[in-house]
Amino acid sequence: MEDQRTRRDQGSGRPAFLRARRAGGRERRVPWPSTLLLTVLVVVGTVFAGRHQHRAGLDVYAFLLLLAGPALLLFRRPHPVVAVYGVVATTLVYLGAGYPYGPVFVTVVVAAFAAIAAGHRYAAWWAVGLLWAGHVLLTHWLYRWLPPSGDHAAPWGQEVVIAAWVAAVCAAAELLRVRREQWAKEDAERDAAERRRTDEERMRIARELHDVLAHSISVINVQAGVGLALLDADPEQARSALTTIKAASKEALGEVRQVLDTLRTPGDAPRAPAPGLDRLPELVEQAAGAGLAVEVRREGEAEPLPPGADLAAFRIIQEALTNVVRHSGSRTARITLGYERGTSGRRDGVAGPPPDPAAGPDAMAGRAPRLLRLRIDDAGPATHGDAGGGGNGLVGMRERTAALGGTIEAGPGPDGGFRVHATIPLTTEETP
Repeated sequence: MEDQRTRRDQGSGRPAFLRARRAGGRERRVPWPSTLLLTVLVVVGTVFAGRHQHRAGLDVYAFLLLLAGPALLLFRRPHPVVAVYGVVATTLVYLGAGYPYGPVFVTVVVAAFAAIAAGHRYAAWWAVGLLWAGHVLLTHWLYRWLPPSGDHAAPWGQEVVIAAWVAAVCAAAELLRVRREQWAKEDAERDAAERRRTDEERMRIARELHDVLAHSISVINVQAGVGLALLDADPEQARSALTTIKAASKEALGEVRQVLDTLRTPGDAPRAPAPGLDRLPELVEQAAGAGLAVEVRREGEAEPLPPGADLAAFRIIQEALTNVVRHSGSRTARITLGYERGTSGRRDGVAGPPPDPAAGPDAMAGRAPRLLRLRIDDAGPATHGDAGGGGNGLVGMRERTAALGGTIEAGPGPDGGFRVHATIPLTTEETP
């Protein structure tokens, strides 16, 4: 997860220093490296700038004030408001003492950026406005009583330039704050999407394992009971039951191994094709081995199914037959497969709206979406008061059908017993 987030941050276009602060969710509380670099810049730059200005020379107090600003910046992350007001105060004292202009203003820029990015925008604006107002006061009124001697008022054009510079700094900081909020929102959405994908994959695997194990173990349980009952009276029938147990367990182990392989190598293609309705005869044979006579009927013209619909249809029939074996007193079941392709202009004798060009080629050709209707009936009665079964079986069938945009109904049949009726749409884009 951390590697995925790091790669995502590198491709998001955000600055490297922001990626470093976010990496692993850990933020450096005391920014020593950047503050040390800024200190060197301020001190060295001010020394060079002071050689060409007619202001007071740099003394011990000047260097202390130059170092005080970067020292306050060490607290710009845990206490951004204190840092920005402290830097503004030391800068005003430095200017009021008549020391040379220079990179001392860079500390104000960094403190304002940190405060605005942390969400203290009004405090930063007030602090920067206080710096500008104090500079105007120093250069147009208090300069008469402050060093250096013989100083004169600064031109008002300079104040306009400084005001524009201050506004530009604050605007850039606001832009950074907005971008950081957008990045944080995008990160939260991506993390939520990753969690949803993980939950959906976990639910899919849980459904697969449930369907495989519930059906196979039900067959094994029934055949084990038959084998135990006939072990002495009819050894040949007991041998047949043991053979069915062996075949069912082998098939279950194979399907469970396939599901586990997808967990170990999620990026690889499955080694074996997913089960579909082509294995329906095998499913009927397994049900016959458990003592259940299954009749299969087809209505309409059969056609190849999309992989998702094919797997869902197989699992729904498998789970329905498992419930008949486990929860119904009936020894017969009937499976009806209905393939439908209606017209979109008239349906059930009622005229419909004209086809929409955006609805796809089926709608433009006058065909309604193709449907697969599954109906599994048993005569009942329920052996344990829950003809359809409890637990996760019916929930899994509903989830599979809903994932494909279909519907499913499970409940008492019109002639008694229990009926499972599922409708699965077959879209053109999904058809191989």
